[in-house]
Amino acid sequence: MSKNLENLLLNKVKTPNDLRLLNDEQLDQVSKELRNEVIEVVSQTGGHLGSSLGVVELTVALHAVFNTPFDKLIWDVGHQCYPHKIITERRNDMRSLRQKGGISGFTKRSESEYDPFGAAHSSTSISAALGFTMARELGQAIGDTIAVIGDGSITAGMAYEALNNVGSENKRMFVILNDNEMSIAPPVGAMSSYLSTINSHQAFEKLKLFGEEIESHLPSTLREGARRARQLVTGRSQSTFFEDLGFNYLGPIDGHDMRQLLYVLRAAKFRSTGPTLIHVCTKKGHGYAPAENSADKYHGVSKFNVQTGQQSKAPANAPSYTSIFGKSLLEEAKLDTRVVGITAAMPSGTGINILAKELPERVFDVGIAEQHAVTFAAGLAAGGMKPFCAIYSTFLQRAYDQIVHDVALQNLPVRFAIDRAGLVGADGATHAGVFDISYMSNIPNMTVMAASDEAELVHMVRTAAEFDEGPVAFRYPRGNGTGIQLPQRGEILKIGKGRIIQEGTDLVILSFGAHMNLVKDAEVALAKMGVSVTIADARFAKPLDVELVDQLMENHSCMLTVEQGSMGGFGSIVLQHVNRNRKRNENLVFDSIFVADRFIDQADVNSMYEDAGMGINDIIDRSIKLLEQSSQNCRKFDFGNFKENAVS
Repeated sequence: MSKNLENLLLNKVKTPNDLRLLNDEQLDQVSKELRNEVIEVVSQTGGHLGSSLGVVELTVALHAVFNTPFDKLIWDVGHQCYPHKIITERRNDMRSLRQKGGISGFTKRSESEYDPFGAAHSSTSISAALGFTMARELGQAIGDTIAVIGDGSITAGMAYEALNNVGSENKRMFVILNDNEMSIAPPVGAMSSYLSTINSHQAFEKLKLFGEEIESHLPSTLREGARRARQLVTGRSQSTFFEDLGFNYLGPIDGHDMRQLLYVLRAAKFRSTGPTLIHVCTKKGHGYAPAENSADKYHGVSKFNVQTGQQSKAPANAPSYTSIFGKSLLEEAKLDTRVVGITAAMPSGTGINILAKELPERVFDVGIAEQHAVTFAAGLAAGGMKPFCAIYSTFLQRAYDQIVHDVALQNLPVRFAIDRAGLVGADGATHAGVFDISYMSNIPNMTVMAASDEAELVHMVRTAAEFDEGPVAFRYPRGNGTGIQLPQRGEILKIGKGRIIQEGTDLVILSFGAHMNLVKDAEVALAKMGVSVTIADARFAKPLDVELVDQLMENHSCMLTVEQGSMGGFGSIVLQHVNRNRKRNENLVFDSIFVADRFIDQADVNSMYEDAGMGINDIIDRSIKLLEQSSQNCRKFDFGNFKENAVS
């Protein structure tokens, strides 16, 4: 940061209105200062650095030219919105970014009027912008609408659907294609290749053309050369893909050249009558060497040293679940040539990169296209392969119809590796993986597993690889494992069979998934109060181990289920079975612990689970209430004298 902080132009920018009072040179200076501020903030909070640095000039230019918040500026995904937040009245809150009680790392309607549409999943901006546009056309007090979408996000089918609809409506709105050639992983597919060809063309590098819409404003000595160069990038006899869809196409332009940005945005604002797409070329991480030189690790960073770029991460006592999945998948792939991996633009995020490094021909990164990924996996399975479709729980939601119709209905053996299951910390509610137990378990033919620790995950990868009778899903959390010893290769688990971890007499806690460690901690506290607890690991939500549940019903007066999922999940499945088989123990007292029926705001993971009613005290309290309600309890527990000491 500058030594003379009080002299920063950025200090004069309280709202975007203040930007509109500055000249072009001053706007360029604000951009430089804003970039430094983003780096300084994220070095203290962690977050999405590279994407935010790539749009600093674009952010300033958009707010300077358009009349936000009356004009609606919609950021696709929203992870690049830090510069936007700083200049839209949230500068003083940035040190709370992605923290408990702080501001979100994404755009959020409830946070600011400058965030007209919240987003943390990709490819939604054009659809939302068209919605605002048509609301304006129908009489609502709305100005221009501007969608900013990256070259990675525009690979998703939803973006094409929206582009087609925008062209057919033919109303005035703007799409900014932020072509940074560096989404989370290198963009894939024909569309990305097309954009890359335009971006890298020598004619653009030499002449920095703006497009035929503004050619008439160039000096006559340059006008013909500009027209010829534009024809080189758009085709001499064909219009661009975007023009075929009904857009006026401007670009490509240098997204780090403030003069170019302002010139083109002003020209578009004052001359456009229909849908206009402005192709802006940027560099993710621009202006900060460590981010510029990194392929993807500066997409999401922990706290770091500004001078060196070195990230400070807490020492890990155990490998991450993601890396364990990746290594286990590689082990299976080495032994079976039919095993393949599929990811939707998240190879390192899902651990698929471990397989890709050694067996690249058996890994498919389909881009930000979860729907396609699932149906593609179905085709592979129908063709005799063993596809592992590795997708975050929150992103797999986008492909639900394909899971039902293309996979389960045809009973195809697609293996769903569901990463980031449960609450995930700083990314907050948008990335929480709490619904997959419910939405996968209610589908016929589906087998649903959850790993209680990292060794169990290794077993489940092996089990899924060997299971050809239909689709199978296994879920595991974000972060590091528990530190237990791992097998070289997993065992094949018997489908639909759980296990008893320890035997007790007073209460049974039936856990599904990675909350097992907290269940064990709660058992220790309950034992200090004199409560004898049985702990069981369900392993499977579907098919449910009904023999195990029947045994637990018969031997206990109280049953508590625990899962890192939403209402209507594992606990509901167990309760349905219990109610159908009440004759086994008519006096059984039953309760379920699951994520509270609301969206849980960002914080550290433990705090989020406490907020969700799933902390250790919640497990203890609910266990005590069950024991107190049970008429079968012949023992008397003086919980009041024991609880405080037991928990500590």
